Amino acid sequence: MAVKDRDRFSTTTRLRLLGEQTAARVYRSQTRRQARRSRLTGRAALLALVVCSLVVALAYPMRQYVSQRADIADLERQKQQAKERVERLRDTKARWQDDAYAEQQIRKRLHYVMPGETGYVVVDPGAVRQSRADRGRADRPWYANMWDGVDTADAAE
Repeated sequence: MAVKDRDRFSTTTRLRLLGEQTAARVYRSQTRRQARRSRLTGRAALLALVVCSLVVALAYPMRQYVSQRADIADLERQKQQAKERVERLRDTKARWQDDAYAEQQIRKRLHYVMPGETGYVVVDPGAVRQSRADRGRADRPWYANMWDGVDTADAAE
C-alpha cells in the first residue's frame, strides 16, 4: 500500500493525470465548437449559389426546347393528316374518272333515270304528317310560333 501511495503522488502520475484532464477538456471544447459550427462552409455556399444560378439560367432554354419539340410533333401530325387527306382526294378523283362510278353517283344524288326506266320517290308518311302540322302554324303570327317553340323546349326537360 505504501507503493500505491507513493505512485499516487509521484510526478509522473500527477503529470499523466493532468494530461488526461487537459485532453478531456480540449476534447469537450472541440465537440462543443463542432456542434455549434455550421456545417455550411463558404465553399459549400458558393457551390450552392453556382448550382442555383445554373438552374435558373437553364430553365428558360429548357422550357423553350420542350415547347418547340411539342410544336414539331404537332406539325408532323398535321403533315401526316394532310398526306392522308391528299391520298383520299386522289382516290376520289380517280373514282370520278370512271364513267360507271360517275353515272352511279349522278343517278343516286340527282335522281336521274335512263331512257325507258320509270323513276319514283318513296315519301315517308310521318314526314307528310309533320309538314301538314307546320302548314297550320304558318297561319298564325310569328310570336305565337316562337312561344310554342319555347314551351316545347321547356316541356322536353
